[in-house]
Amino acid sequence: MASARPARSRSGAQCWQLLLTLSILTFACDACKKVILHVPSQLDAEKFVGRVNLKECFQSANLIHSSDPDFQILEDGSIYATNAILLSSEERSFTILLYNTENHEERKLHVLLQHQTKVLKKRHSKEKVLRRAKRRWAPIPCSMQENSLGPFPLFLQQIQSDTAQNYTIFYSIRGPGVDREPMNLFYVERDTGNLYCTRPVDREEYESFELIAFATTPDGYTPELPLPLLIRIEDENDNYPIFTETTYVFTVSENCRVGSTVGQVCATDKDEPDTMHTRLKYSIIEQLPAYPTLFSMHPTTGVITTSSSQLDRELIDKYQLKIKVQDMGGQYFGLQTTSTCIINIGDANDNLPTFTRTSYVTSVEENTVDVEILRVTVEDKDLMNTANWRANYTILKGNENGNFKIVTDPKTNEGVLCVVKPLNYEEREQVNLQIGVVNEAPYSKEASSQSIMSTATVTVNVKNQDEGPECSPLVQTVQIKENVPVGTKSRGYKAYDPETRSSSGIRYKKLTDPKGWVTINENEGSITVFRNLDREAESVRGGIYNITILASDKDGRTCTGTLGIILEDVNDNGPVIPKRTVVICKPVLASADIVAVDPDEPANGPPFDFSLDSDADSDIERKWRLKKINDTAARLFFQEDLPFGTYQVPVRVTDRHGVSLITPLTVKLCDCVTENDCTLRTDPRIGHGEVRLGKWAILAILLGIALLFCILFTLVCGGTGVAKQPKVFPDDLAQQNLIVSNTEAPGDDKICSTNGFTTHTAGCSAQGICGTMGSGVKNGGQETIEMVKGGHQTMDSCRGTGHHHTLDSCRGGPVEVDNCRYTYSEWHNYTQPRLGEKVQLCNQDDKHGHAQDYVLTYNYEGKGSVAGSIGCCSERQEEDGLEFLDHLEPKFRTLAEACIKR
Repeated sequence: MASARPARSRSGAQCWQLLLTLSILTFACDACKKVILHVPSQLDAEKFVGRVNLKECFQSANLIHSSDPDFQILEDGSIYATNAILLSSEERSFTILLYNTENHEERKLHVLLQHQTKVLKKRHSKEKVLRRAKRRWAPIPCSMQENSLGPFPLFLQQIQSDTAQNYTIFYSIRGPGVDREPMNLFYVERDTGNLYCTRPVDREEYESFELIAFATTPDGYTPELPLPLLIRIEDENDNYPIFTETTYVFTVSENCRVGSTVGQVCATDKDEPDTMHTRLKYSIIEQLPAYPTLFSMHPTTGVITTSSSQLDRELIDKYQLKIKVQDMGGQYFGLQTTSTCIINIGDANDNLPTFTRTSYVTSVEENTVDVEILRVTVEDKDLMNTANWRANYTILKGNENGNFKIVTDPKTNEGVLCVVKPLNYEEREQVNLQIGVVNEAPYSKEASSQSIMSTATVTVNVKNQDEGPECSPLVQTVQIKENVPVGTKSRGYKAYDPETRSSSGIRYKKLTDPKGWVTINENEGSITVFRNLDREAESVRGGIYNITILASDKDGRTCTGTLGIILEDVNDNGPVIPKRTVVICKPVLASADIVAVDPDEPANGPPFDFSLDSDADSDIERKWRLKKINDTAARLFFQEDLPFGTYQVPVRVTDRHGVSLITPLTVKLCDCVTENDCTLRTDPRIGHGEVRLGKWAILAILLGIALLFCILFTLVCGGTGVAKQPKVFPDDLAQQNLIVSNTEAPGDDKICSTNGFTTHTAGCSAQGICGTMGSGVKNGGQETIEMVKGGHQTMDSCRGTGHHHTLDSCRGGPVEVDNCRYTYSEWHNYTQPRLGEKVQLCNQDDKHGHAQDYVLTYNYEGKGSVAGSIGCCSERQEEDGLEFLDHLEPKFRTLAEACIKR
């Protein structure tokens, strides 16, 4: 089943219709051979004829030429009539030559134009052939020209079903343009299937219509499926290209390089894209001012660039371009639109500021400051109130003393010259300055350093002024020895008149004198010593005593200066010891260092001689001794076993010139390890105060405990050998043993020891405490040894320096400790042989031979041992006295002091 043209004839009006029907026939598989176009009998100039598909010939045809001058073909295959043409009943043909420069290939395309009336006749005959051939029901693309002039209704094509040979077929259509918007644009004849358009169509509104055709019998039977029918609206160049803006405004800097981009314009076209109707070309029609030509425009992108480097804002700061856009690739028959483009020329710093005058003369009074004395002006052709126009002034020469400065007035761009430091007419009557000027922005053109700065000279005349006295220099000095007699005169301060350079007629007055040591002569400015001068006074700094002087002339004008009195040192001070209190920790030190100072100059100071002043106390030199360490320090030793306490030691220190001074030192002999321990005690000899345990004391405690364990081991060894030896010890001591007591319960400050061992309480002087063998007590962290007898034993309380303590026995029941005092000789005579005998027995085995597994004889630890020796310790009968505790040897006392809680 196929679609065919109706066989009926057309009226003459249909021959003049402007409908274009394009059919492409392909012969012998060569698509680029012959094309037949059906056109009206009359064609107007610049009228669209049709379009051929050039891509079937070449992908890219570089050269297109028509053999008929009445027709023109464009790159997209569109054919236009260049002149008005009236076609006869005969066919007309022309040849299009296509040439591809890439592969040097050439092809020819023949175009045949057929008269519309002749086509209709051929369609009628062809329709009969198609009916006999029983063509199938299939769509044929259909098109119509937009904005067609008719006549309407305009025939488009005919649809027909093959079943019409056997049945009566009625045709109908549906879709947009029929029963949907735009309504009633198309209709089909029910019996013939002829499709008509009722009015012109705008392609920009409707590009195509997709209709559905139906073939039915009168009784409603549909022998065919619905037929999709596409009607495409052929574009006509009926829309002008339009610029996106009515006026474009761009800015480009002057002196920019050739080819610099100024801006880009853009236009739109509503016609069919990718056709010659929308192929736009941009161009510049006119430039104002017209000369010289400075800009060019790219024809396809619309980019405007500079074509010359002669842009100068100072000559012309704005250009106006009239630009055009035209479709059809810029062909003369294409539609065009114009617009305006304004190009502003941006300023660049291509003009230097120059002084309007090369020299200036001004004047200023001397001693004047912060005043404006001159304004200079410059010219600059660059844009005003920009960095390219604003000026920066500088003083190049003549301002070495910093008397002037020049600044820019932001409103007028003038240079303002000011005096910032007073000028002196007597020094310089005229000053010559050289000033220069540049812009804030750097100069844009290449130039040497001499040519980028404009300079001018300024002559400043200094006017004389009647001035007052001048105090110059402001600080003057005079040298006087300290302790000079009162009434001594010396030169003082001098001021002068700057004009006469004389000091006559100037009067002086003292403004400040901290100590009131001097008076000043009103007419001469000299000074007289009013009180004794002391270089070591507090108001003297670095040996200089400053007073302030006021000088005035007869007109009352004044100036102020400072007179520095340099005091020469005199050896009027003896060396003294600043630290009047000295602490000696007797258990660890036997001396203390003292340092002397002399407030005089070093020439009258060290080296010092140190000596003891024995005039006040004849025992000073017996108890104390001095040893010089260096030029300013000495070391003080105590020579006897002095008890703890405070002593007064006068020390005489003599400087190198024999001037001496006695400093009474307070020496504290303390039971301490460091000076801080001594200062915390309220009474170092009694012990009432806070007690601390230092690190050295802890070390001594551990050493003492170790020694006591050695003694305990010795006694145990002695007890083992006693079974085979005759009794050496008294009966009351034969059953005694050494037991280590680990009692850690809080105790009292006094520690009662056994007959054989004594301890010394911190702060006790020449007094010990003993008792019958009893329990050991751990007091204040110190561990004691107890000697325990078989059976019960009582101990009376030990009393010492006002303290009473009760000790419980380790074996239960109260034990009383009796007061007992023995002399040292008795203790020594009794304990030495017995202790030696026990040690001797511990050193032998059963056969009285040398035993390696027993405790060896106790050896002395050597000189310098902090712990000392326990060779003085031995056993004693509990009935012996304890007077020996008042005269303990230094070795045992060191051990006892270390075991006492501090």
